[in-house]
Amino acid sequence: MAANASTIKLSGLARMLVQENLLSEADATAIQAQANTVKTPFITQVVTSKKVSAEKIAETSSKSFGFPYLNLDAFNTDYLPTKSIDLKLMQANRVIALRDLNNVLFVAISDPTNLHALDSVQFQMGMTLSPVVVEDDKLGKWIDKIVESKDTSMNSLDVDGDFDLDMGAADAEVEVDNTQEVDDAPVVKFLNKMLLDAINMGASDLHFEPYEKFYRIRYRVDGILREIAQPPLAIKDKLASRIKVISSLDISEKRIPQDGRMKLVLSKTRTIDFRVSTLPLIHGEKIVMRILDPSSATLGIEALGYEPVQQKFLLDAVRRPYGLVLVTGPTGSGKTVSLYTCLNILNNPGVNIATAEDPCEIPLAGINQVNVNDKQGLTFAAALKSFLRQDPDIIMIGEIRDLETADMAIKAASTGHMVLSTLHTNDAPATLTRLMNMGVAPFNIASAVSLITAQRLARRLCKNCKVPIDVPKVALLDIGFIEDDFKETFQLYGPKEGGCELCNNGYKGRVGIYQVMPITDAISRIIMKHGTAHDIADQAKLEGINDLRRSGILKAKQGLTSIEEVEACTNE
Repeated sequence: MAANASTIKLSGLARMLVQENLLSEADATAIQAQANTVKTPFITQVVTSKKVSAEKIAETSSKSFGFPYLNLDAFNTDYLPTKSIDLKLMQANRVIALRDLNNVLFVAISDPTNLHALDSVQFQMGMTLSPVVVEDDKLGKWIDKIVESKDTSMNSLDVDGDFDLDMGAADAEVEVDNTQEVDDAPVVKFLNKMLLDAINMGASDLHFEPYEKFYRIRYRVDGILREIAQPPLAIKDKLASRIKVISSLDISEKRIPQDGRMKLVLSKTRTIDFRVSTLPLIHGEKIVMRILDPSSATLGIEALGYEPVQQKFLLDAVRRPYGLVLVTGPTGSGKTVSLYTCLNILNNPGVNIATAEDPCEIPLAGINQVNVNDKQGLTFAAALKSFLRQDPDIIMIGEIRDLETADMAIKAASTGHMVLSTLHTNDAPATLTRLMNMGVAPFNIASAVSLITAQRLARRLCKNCKVPIDVPKVALLDIGFIEDDFKETFQLYGPKEGGCELCNNGYKGRVGIYQVMPITDAISRIIMKHGTAHDIADQAKLEGINDLRRSGILKAKQGLTSIEEVEACTNE
C-alpha cells in the first residue's frame, strides 16, 4: 500500500526545491512518494518526471548549499584517481571520485543533502571529502560507464571454440597457478580471447601496455598498431602474471626484462607459437607477444610477391651447392619468412640443414635448429663452429652481427656449404659495403656472396573495395615512374575511405617488395676495387636489377598496393 501523502517526509533537496519555487509542495510530495515506491533517489525521480531539469537542480543546489558546480562533460577522464570508490557503494550512493589531491578526495554528487552517502564514502576511502555538485543524469551515465569498464566487460568475456594452452614443461606450474587463482578466471578467459582474436585478425604482435591512468592492448595488423581494448587498470598485474606463468618466466621478477615462449594449441593439426618479451616500465610491465605461425613457412615462394625474374634469381642461388645468400631489411620486413621459405624448399632427406637463431621462431621438422644463448657462450660464431663439425650441407645464421660471424660465414660459403643469413641494411648494394666496413676482405666477399635480396612489406589493397584513382603524370614521374611505363595502359588503385567489412581501412594483408641482386662478374670487380654502394647500385641498374622503389611501382601498377604505401615503404 502506498504511503499517505500527508505522512511523506520531504528530503532536504525536496524542501530546497520547494523553497526556491522550482516545485510546488504537492508535486514534491508526490514525487517523493513515487521515489519511495520504486526505490530510486528523489533527485532521479524529479529529473525523470521532467518537472525540473537536472542542470537547473545542480545550479540551484550549488548556490543554496555552497558547493562548487561542475559540468561533467568538461571533465577529463584522465584525471580520475586510480583508487576509486567501491562499485556497489558508488551505485547505491550515486557518488564518484573525481580527483585525489593532498589526501583530499573530490567527489561528484548530484544531491549534496545526502549526508549518509558522503559519510559512507569517507569511511571507505579514509580521506577528507570535498563534494562537487553535478547533474544527476550525467552522473548516472558516468557511473554506468565506470561499472561497465571495471566489472561487466571482464565477466562477459569468453572464448568460442575449444583450444588449450600447451606449455610443455610449464604445465605443472600452470595447474598450480589456476588452482590458486580461481577468482581470476575472467582474466584467463580474457587473455584467451585476446590471443584467439589476434590470430583471427592476422596480427603479428600483441602489445599489453600499462600507463598511470589506463591499460591498453594493441595488435599490429598489416604492420600498423591498432588499439583493441582498454581493460580495467586493476587487472594489469594479474594479466602479466598469467602470461609469465604460461611462458615459463619468473613471476616474482619484475625489475628486469625477460624473454620466454608459449604455445597455443588450436586443434590437433594447428599449433601457434608465441615469443614473449617483458619490459619493466614506470607503471608496470609491458609485454609484447610475437605470433609465430609455422604455416607461414609453407606458403610457397609464389605467395611472397617475388616477380618471376626475381624468383628465378633467388631459387638459382639457393639451389647452388655453395655460396652465401643474404636477406636484408629492417625489423618486421619479412626476412625470417623469406629464409624459412627457402629452407622449406631445400629441406629433403638428402641434405643436412642446421640453423642458429636468436630465438628459433618457426620449428621445421627435418632441420636442426639451435637457440643462440650469448650468456652461456653459445653465440652465432660458436654455433657456426660446431655446425662445421656436423657435416652440414646448408647452414642458416639468424643474423650476421660481428666480424667473427661474418668471416666464418664467408669461409663456410667458400668451402662447399650453402649459407643463408640476414643483415640490417637499407638495400642490396649497401650490404656489400657494410661487410667491407665490418672488416671482411673484398676478395672474400666477391668470391663467396652469391646473391643479396633486400625487402620491405607493403600493405596489400583490399580486393573487395579498392577504388581506381587518377594521378597526374608529373606526380608519377616524381615518384619514380619512367616514360616507358606510360607506353602501356595501367590503372592505379587506392584504399576506399573507411574500408569495408573484410579489411582494415582499405587494406588486407601485405605484399613483399624486393630488390634481388645476383653478384655478377662486373659487380665482383667493383667490390675488388673497394667500390662504394653507389657504384654497385649503378652497375646493378645497368644489368636491369630493379631497386626497391622500382619494384614497388610495379606492384602499384599491378593494383596490389597503393602509391602511398610504395612511397612509405621505399622512402630511403
